[in-house]
Amino acid sequence: MKNQIIGAAAFLTTISLTVTVQAANSEHVRQLLATKQCQNCDLTNAGLVLADLSGANLSGANLTGANLSRANLSGADLRGANLSGASLFGVNLSEAKFSGANLTGADLRNTYLANAELNGAYLNGANFQGAVGIPLQVASSEEFYAWGIAEGQKGNQQQAISYFNQAITIKPEYAGAYLARGVARYQILDRQGAFQDAQVAEKLFTSQNNNPGTLTAQAFIKELQTPVNDKVSTGSPSFMDFFGSLGSVLLQFFPF
Repeated sequence: MKNQIIGAAAFLTTISLTVTVQAANSEHVRQLLATKQCQNCDLTNAGLVLADLSGANLSGANLTGANLSRANLSGADLRGANLSGASLFGVNLSEAKFSGANLTGADLRNTYLANAELNGAYLNGANFQGAVGIPLQVASSEEFYAWGIAEGQKGNQQQAISYFNQAITIKPEYAGAYLARGVARYQILDRQGAFQDAQVAEKLFTSQNNNPGTLTAQAFIKELQTPVNDKVSTGSPSFMDFFGSLGSVLLQFFPF
């Protein structure tokens, strides 16, 4: 009986503590939504979907596991904040400040990052797939290339081209990125742009002694030189032959 009483007391104590924590978090959420001022607040696992937090001061706040999907955080101060594991899917983060912030494992897919300050932020495992305006220092050329391939396979050719542009900016000799951008341009009927990219890709692949890349670029050039309603002559590989497994063709050109 005594053990049952002790167990019940412990259970009620746990409930009491849980309610207290939830109340504290709820108060911080109310403060944030009412004033947009919540420095060093405890917003762990807070639900802030679609919240208008533009210009909010969240420096040093604990937002671990918070759901901020599709919120507006443009111009927000998130310096030193803990956003590990937070959902920032589709959030407007333009001009937001993240210096010293922890974004480990955060979901940043489809975010808008124009002029966001991410220098000094911890970004291990953060997912930037589909994000717009990703600063060059955030990712490697290989990551931009991979995101471009993924967007291209989903039919988002303009976004894919944007990622390939960033990959090329970081690594101007990235032949695979030129080839991939040419394919994306080809798919939006920009044959001239595609042809220019294919030529650059061929030269780079050749200079790098990458025979598979050179042959692929040459096949693509042959395709682009052929009138739309004609077929490439028998015995010559058509780049269209690769289209059934385009992803695997382009993925072979990762430089590692």
